[in-house]
Amino acid sequence: MVIAADIKVGEHPIWNIGGFAIHSDTLISTLVAGAILVGLGLWMRRTITAGVPGKLQLAFEGLTKYIEDLVEQSMGIKAAPFVVPLAVTLFAFILIANWVEIVPTKEHLISPTSDINLTAALAVLVLAWVHLTGFRKKGLLGYVKSFTGAPRWLIPFRAIEEVAKPLSLALRLFGNLFAGGLMIALIGLMPSFMLWAPTVIWKLFDMFIGVIQALIFSLLTIVYFSFAVSEEGH
Repeated sequence: MVIAADIKVGEHPIWNIGGFAIHSDTLISTLVAGAILVGLGLWMRRTITAGVPGKLQLAFEGLTKYIEDLVEQSMGIKAAPFVVPLAVTLFAFILIANWVEIVPTKEHLISPTSDINLTAALAVLVLAWVHLTGFRKKGLLGYVKSFTGAPRWLIPFRAIEEVAKPLSLALRLFGNLFAGGLMIALIGLMPSFMLWAPTVIWKLFDMFIGVIQALIFSLLTIVYFSFAVSEEGH
C-alpha cells in the first residue's frame, strides 16, 4: 500500500556528466518547455498578419502591449528597451515551464520550476543583468554610490536587500510550483473512483497559480531594472 510518507520530496533521477550531477527530469522538462516556446514563436512568425490576428498572435500582442505599458510607466522604454522582450520571454517561458507537467507524454514531465536549481539560475541571470545595466547607465562609481549614499546607516539594509532579491525571486517561484506538484502527488494516492474530481480541480488551480507566478517574476524583473536605471537610485 502506498502512503503519503512514501512520496519522495526533492529527489530527482541523476545523470552524472563530466563530474556534474544533473537532474535528468528537470533538464528534460526544461528542454521540452523551451522547445514549445520556440515552436510557438516560429509558428506565430509563419502565420503573423497585419489583418485580423489569430489567437496566438492576439495573445502575444496583448502580452507585449501590457509589458510595454508597465516598462514605460516604471522607467520609460527608452531607458532600457531590452527589458520589454526580456520580460515577455521570461513570462512566456516560466508559464510554459509551470504548465509543462500537464503535457501528455509517455514519461511524466515535471514542472522544471519546481526545482530550485532552475529558479535560482533564472534569478541570478536577472539580477546579474540588472547590476550590469546599472554599471553601464551610471558608471561604476555612480552605481556604487546609489548603495552607499546618505543616509549611511541604511547601507547594511541595502546590502541585505540585494542579497534578498535573488532569494526572493527563486524561492517564491520554486515554493509555489513545488507545493503544487506535491499536492498532485498526494491527490494521486486517493481511491481511483473519486480521483478525477480533485485532480481536475487542483490542476486548474495549479495552472492559475502558474500564471500568477510567471507574472510576478516578470513584474519584479521590471521593478529591479527600474531601480538600476533610475536617477534617484535605491
